[in-house]
Amino acid sequence: MSPKTLVKKLARFVSLKVVLPAVYAQAAKRPVEKERVVFLEISADHLTDSFVLLYEAVKARGKQPELICIHDGSVGGLQYLKNCIAMLQSIATAPVVFINEASNITSCVNMRPETRLVQTWHGCGAFKKFGFSTADLAWGITKKEMERYPYYKNQWLVSVSAPEAIRAYEDAMHQPKGVIQPLGVSRTDVFYDEKYKKSAREALYACFPRAKGKKVILYAPTFRGTQTKARTLQLDHETFQKALSDEYVLVEKHHPFVKQLPQIPENCKDFAKDLTNTMSISQLLCVADICISDYSSLVFEYSLFERPMAFYAPDLEEYFDERGFYYDYDTLTPGPVFSDQEQLLSYIRHIDKTFDQQQVAAFKKTFMSACDGHATERILDTVGI
Repeated sequence: MSPKTLVKKLARFVSLKVVLPAVYAQAAKRPVEKERVVFLEISADHLTDSFVLLYEAVKARGKQPELICIHDGSVGGLQYLKNCIAMLQSIATAPVVFINEASNITSCVNMRPETRLVQTWHGCGAFKKFGFSTADLAWGITKKEMERYPYYKNQWLVSVSAPEAIRAYEDAMHQPKGVIQPLGVSRTDVFYDEKYKKSAREALYACFPRAKGKKVILYAPTFRGTQTKARTLQLDHETFQKALSDEYVLVEKHHPFVKQLPQIPENCKDFAKDLTNTMSISQLLCVADICISDYSSLVFEYSLFERPMAFYAPDLEEYFDERGFYYDYDTLTPGPVFSDQEQLLSYIRHIDKTFDQQQVAAFKKTFMSACDGHATERILDTVGI
């Protein structure tokens, strides 16, 4: 073990096992402030889609929610530790704390019983494996390491998209029965809001006027590799333009972990546009006539529209070896799987004949039954706000 690695391991142990638990224990001696509701963003520097509707609904119920961002992965180690200390001191007196991803910071403390930590998660359904389900796989860390530094401890409620998803989340998070409940995923409520869908269309035309009068193909792959070295999979823009530009435009939304976005050739910019940093995935799902993805959970949300999906997965075997899935991939996907872009293009060109809407509807019923436009109110009612 190199001296640098040894120092990192020691710093992690001291922060997660000594400093942060002590900070929280001291702060938790103060009385609970009954009206406080905190929304905790681990990686993002803003209120993300997972929280927006819940945040506004909490305000509508007469409370003043707070947003805390700790900037995991975007600030230096010392600043991150300071952010975590301030966050723990704050949530120690809050009766309700919302979180939308894994956190070894909220998991490293003995949380007071008066606090309800509510996990809204950032994905629907159960597709690629995560958490304890990836223990000892190439993509994950060891089970021993996960148990030493847990990421899913102290959760009072985890809300998922359907009863079918519970088994996978219990396996991934090692939660006892009753914690994971099929109350729905709050952010999917926008897909039942006509005003939201109209504004999404207007946003698309504002940033990509060429989309007017054309059908929209959304290409939204997940990332490959690790969070810090994430990469993405690129389409052949020129080939797609030649085959589809008479009827379609192509918009792309890459995973937020991906920092080096694919470049769209100059001669294709009337046909294709990268909207990764311009529009939210919820907006883009609303305006897409066809969605191309691979292993991303966004296909669960898109199934609510019962529109065509296609899966471009040329690295399926490699991805399976690294990450794994909760179901057989080819059986689960509510649309055809392609490893070749020419075959994918052929499917799109003949979409009127090749699209199986019943397959998507069955997928939606199985994995998204609790996402009916009322998830936000169910979550808040269950929490007691």
